Amino acid sequence: MGKDTKGFFRRKWFLRIISLILALFLFMYVNGSKSGFLRQNTRNNNQSSALMSNKSVTLRMPLDVTIDNNKYIVSGYPQYVKVKVTGPSALVTTTSNTQNFKVYADLSDLTPGKHRVKLKTSGLNSELTSKIEPQYINVNIQPRKTITMKVTIRLSTRDLDNGYKLGHPHSDIQTVQVTGSRDEVNKVNRIVAFVAIPHDAKDNIARQVTLQAIDRNGQTLNVVISPTTTNVSIPISAGSQSSSSSDSSSSSSSEESEETKNSSRTSSRNDSSDSSSETSQSSSSISNEDSSSSSRNQ
Repeated sequence: MGKDTKGFFRRKWFLRIISLILALFLFMYVNGSKSGFLRQNTRNNNQSSALMSNKSVTLRMPLDVTIDNNKYIVSGYPQYVKVKVTGPSALVTTTSNTQNFKVYADLSDLTPGKHRVKLKTSGLNSELTSKIEPQYINVNIQPRKTITMKVTIRLSTRDLDNGYKLGHPHSDIQTVQVTGSRDEVNKVNRIVAFVAIPHDAKDNIARQVTLQAIDRNGQTLNVVISPTTTNVSIPISAGSQSSSSSDSSSSSSSEESEETKNSSRTSSRNDSSDSSSETSQSSSSISNEDSSSSSRNQ
């Protein structure tokens, strides 16, 4: 029996079947490893392609103006511009997150007046391209001017509904400096602190008010005022109703004092007349006594 078993394992057809099974297992193992390697390579290639593919993004960037601010004032340009950045996806994403570049207009070589200037970028990666919107801007360059002006307080009303009266307003700042382009500063007529007064106000008013530069037509001008605010205090006192009541009481007391004076004068007059009559009576009695004594002597 043992010999038959050993003969069975030594037969050619059995060895062939075992070889085929091992070959199938080996094929499946190699094919599975190759598929996983291919999938990994495909994934890596897709990621690399995604990183290296082009991408575009539009950013809102502040506009820098290059000029001598101690001598000139620039007006007419926008505060922000749009920039379309295109390039490798990774660089575009980084640039969008950091915004580590700037958009500027170089006006350092221009003279006072109106100019059309092309905008430029600085600090942008060389692999990226940009498109600025708008590409050109119009600017107005004017000489810088600074003057000193007095502060004028303007009240919304002069009369209150409850009979109270407004006193003389006071500002803690008397003069301010006005800076701007020469044309705008020359138009300034006054610096106004406008205070809104409630119609039923009864107590003193204290307000912090923003100052405004006004021209002759009452229009606000585009200039810089330093300081920009002032503290205004306005006293409020009782009006005509209270004063009329006090006047009537004072007139009544005056009338009473006048009556008292008149009665005093009348009593003094009566006293003086009585004393004079008594004096005349005593004089007549004395003269009568003298005449009687003289008749006796005779």
